[in-house]
Amino acid sequence: MRGGRMQALVAAAYLAFGVASLVLIRSDLAEHRLPNAVVLPATAVVGALLTLASIAAGDTAAVGRAAAGALALGAFYAALWAIGRGRGMGGGDVKLALLVGLFLGWHGWPELALGGAAAFVVGGASALALIAARRATARTHIAFGPFMLIGACLGPILV
Repeated sequence: MRGGRMQALVAAAYLAFGVASLVLIRSDLAEHRLPNAVVLPATAVVGALLTLASIAAGDTAAVGRAAAGALALGAFYAALWAIGRGRGMGGGDVKLALLVGLFLGWHGWPELALGGAAAFVVGGASALALIAARRATARTHIAFGPFMLIGACLGPILV
């Protein structure tokens, strides 16, 4: 029964993360906005569900990794935001990094590293493809939230 409860909590966390991701991708592509009204509650809900799953599994180290992952990725994006003075990364990307870091950190350090890097690889490749197709220039603003969320999905798969 213990494993079944843990699996149900993880499934609920994945569902919450997936639904929030779809809403955020749509919003970022359409409006270049990652609304706090979605990002912050999603972070709280996913964090709570993964914490409960970790407790049910007797793996409290995962909770610490999730918190450290959120702080690490959030700090990295905050540094990028500060260096670019908000012109490259937006504040929404910094807040989304907390959710992505939490999700990836819960899975493990390799997942966090690969998922975090995958956002830049996939985002960069997409930007280059848009430039090559003359649908964008080096100055075109491209929503980065979708690539962060794609990276979050790829991290656990690539490990």
